[in-house]
Amino acid sequence: ILGFIFDAFTLKRVDTLFENVWILAHLLIVAVFIILIHIEKNENNDEANPSKKHFWYVNILQFFFGGLFSTYLVLYFRSADIFSTWPFILLLAIAFIANESMKRHYVQLSFQISLFFLSIYSFMIFLVPVVLHKIGAWIFLFSGFVSLTLIFLFIKILFSLIQNKIEQGLPSINLLKKRIFYLISGIFIFFNFLYFTNLIPPIPLSLKNAGVYHSVGKNRFGNYVATYENQGRFGYFKLYPDFKITSGQPVYIFSAVFSPADFNLTIVHEWQHYDETQNRWITESMINLPVVGGRDGGFRTYSARKNIDSGKWRVNIKTEQNQIIGTTRFNIVPVETEEILKTITL
Repeated sequence: ILGFIFDAFTLKRVDTLFENVWILAHLLIVAVFIILIHIEKNENNDEANPSKKHFWYVNILQFFFGGLFSTYLVLYFRSADIFSTWPFILLLAIAFIANESMKRHYVQLSFQISLFFLSIYSFMIFLVPVVLHKIGAWIFLFSGFVSLTLIFLFIKILFSLIQNKIEQGLPSINLLKKRIFYLISGIFIFFNFLYFTNLIPPIPLSLKNAGVYHSVGKNRFGNYVATYENQGRFGYFKLYPDFKITSGQPVYIFSAVFSPADFNLTIVHEWQHYDETQNRWITESMINLPVVGGRDGGFRTYSARKNIDSGKWRVNIKTEQNQIIGTTRFNIVPVETEEILKTITL
C-alpha cells in the first residue's frame, strides 16, 4: 500500500526517462531473481527446508513484482475511463493483490513466468507507442510481438541455465513447457480480446481535465476561460448533474488530453443523447479535434452544440480508433431565465 501511494505521487508521465528506466530496472531485477530462485532451488534440492538464499530471493522477487504492478495500476488508471475499461484495471488489481497474497505460488516457475509476461506486455503496450509516436491496432499487435519475443528469449536463457538441474525425467520438463506455453498464450489472447473490444485504456493518452460549460474562450493571456453554474454541495456527486440552459443557448465541452512529446493526433468528441423511448444512446454528432503532444496539463480544446434536446447526454472523448479516453455526462434541463454563472480559468 505504501509503495502504491509512493508511485501515485512520484510517477507523472509515461514518456519520461525516469518512469521507463524505473520499470525497466524492475523487469531486469525480476528476470535475474527468477533465474536465481531456480538455480538455488535445484542446487539445494530440498523443497521442505529451503535455504536462506531461496527465502530472500523469493521475497525480493515478490517486492519487485509488487513495484511493477503498483506502477501499472497508477499509469493505466490515469488513462482509464473506469466505466469503459474496468475489466483491464481489475486484471491489474488482481495481479497486484495476488502478488501480495499468493506467496506460496512463487516457487512455481509457471506462475513466475506468467506474472513476468503480464508485466512485460503491460509495459510494451505504452512503451512502443511512445517510441514510435503512434497508436492503433498495428502498433498494439507489434507490442504483443515484442512481448512474446522477449519472454521466449528469457525462457530460452532460463532453461539453458537450469535444464540440467531440473529433476530427472523428460516428461516433467515437457509438461512444464506446455503449461508455460498455455499460460502465455492465454494471457496474449485475453489482452488482444480486451484491446479489440476497447476495454484497455488508450495509454499513453490520458484525460487531464474535462467538463461541460456555458461558454469557453481564450483570454488575452492565452488561457482558456469558461463559465459554469454552481452545482451546490452535492451536485458534483451526481453521475448526470443538471445543466440548465435557455432556448438556443450553446453547450460547450472542454477537454485537456495529454499525449507524449512529438505525439500529435486527432481526438473525437462524440455527442450522444439517451433516447428514453428506445432505451439506448443515440450519436448526434462526431467532432474531430487536433491534439498536440508534450504539454503536462494536456492539450486544451473544446466543441460546442446548439439547440440540443433535454434529458441525459454524454460526450465520449475518444481516439480515432474508438478507444474512450474519458466521458463527460450531464442532464439538460430547459429554463426560462439564464443561470447566475461563475468563471473559471482552465
